[in-house]
Amino acid sequence: MDAKTIKELEKDSDGLLTYEYIANNIGVIDEDLDGLTDNLIKVDGNGQFLVSAARYLHAVDKERFAPAIDKMVSAAIDKDRERVYIGHLLQSLYGDDYLERAEELRLSDNNFRRIYKRLYPKGI
Repeated sequence: MDAKTIKELEKDSDGLLTYEYIANNIGVIDEDLDGLTDNLIKVDGNGQFLVSAARYLHAVDKERFAPAIDKMVSAAIDKDRERVYIGHLLQSLYGDDYLERAEELRLSDNNFRRIYKRLYPKGI
């Protein structure tokens, strides 16, 4: 990323600009993804664009972007206090059968456990 782009993204008020930059530059963001993730965490107040970016990166290449996805999901869980967005992560990241595999996923994936606990505090 050039200095002009960095300054523009630092002024992002809600995460939309950073999310759009990630989506529009997916082929060349590998070196900049840590900084983009940090910026998204800093500016996204409610987790909306963190969830969208994590879902997008997962759909494009979940192995390649695994560290960024994990960091975005973790931050989204913290920011989405109203549980408006994090529920969309379950099916997107864990598959249609996530409920059948909930116990296994809770034991093996900390982010799944945190989302599940937030959405289903008393279980299903």
